[in-house]
Amino acid sequence: MPHQWFKSIKLLLVPALFLLTLAGCGSPSVGETYPLESVSSKDKGQTSRIYRAENKTVPVVAKELADQNQPDEISKEDAEHMFLVYPNEIYHIQQDTAKPTDTLIEVDTKEYVRNNYDSSFLQGYILASVLDDLFDGHKKGSYRGYSSKDIYKPTGTYHVPSADEKKVAPPITTAGKGNIIKRGSTSKNMDSSVGSDGNILKKQVEPSKNSSGKIIRNSSSNSSKSSGSVTPKRSSIFSSPKSNSPPRTKTGGFGRITKRR
Repeated sequence: MPHQWFKSIKLLLVPALFLLTLAGCGSPSVGETYPLESVSSKDKGQTSRIYRAENKTVPVVAKELADQNQPDEISKEDAEHMFLVYPNEIYHIQQDTAKPTDTLIEVDTKEYVRNNYDSSFLQGYILASVLDDLFDGHKKGSYRGYSSKDIYKPTGTYHVPSADEKKVAPPITTAGKGNIIKRGSTSKNMDSSVGSDGNILKKQVEPSKNSSGKIIRNSSSNSSKSSGSVTPKRSSIFSSPKSNSPPRTKTGGFGRITKRR
């Protein structure tokens, strides 16, 4: 019996380990965290996608992405430019020169890097062996990243992503705030209809009227004449109830009629 249990556990662990291995492969899913801002695509697999990380520094963003999936190579910590090298893509983490508080995440295919980037610029960040394999000893461009695209122009042009291009990338997830709203809650104003103030859970409350009712005990004879009052009937548990039935007669007697008490 224990042998069968161990065999069942092994059968469950093997698929789980396989899935974990697949989860650790590839590049991080940037589109699940940051919004897509710009896209450039050409033939022969030249694609570049730009994401924005608001109010985050370059080292912080680079560490977040590297923690998701370990890159083949990561450049030394720098406040302006950092690179993460993956099997099929190169991540250029760069400070936005127009808005220094933000960081731009440029996800480039290796074909895009090979045909656009200035190899001498990359020498300060990426190992020479990787550059030799990437460029094959040929310098083809002067591009130095999206933050300086107006100075060092790439061969392609960037544009605002279309609806179809946004569908290719996973949607951004935002942190929202939830409120627990008590049903039947009232506010100072009398507008408590369903959907008012953005609250679809609030039930409609009818406005209250100022009129009120009261019960007045019949303490005097004149009180019965007052309007709007309720006069209860006087009764006692010691009084006998009156009967409206005919009187009972006895036979074989003196012919008397006695009233039933």
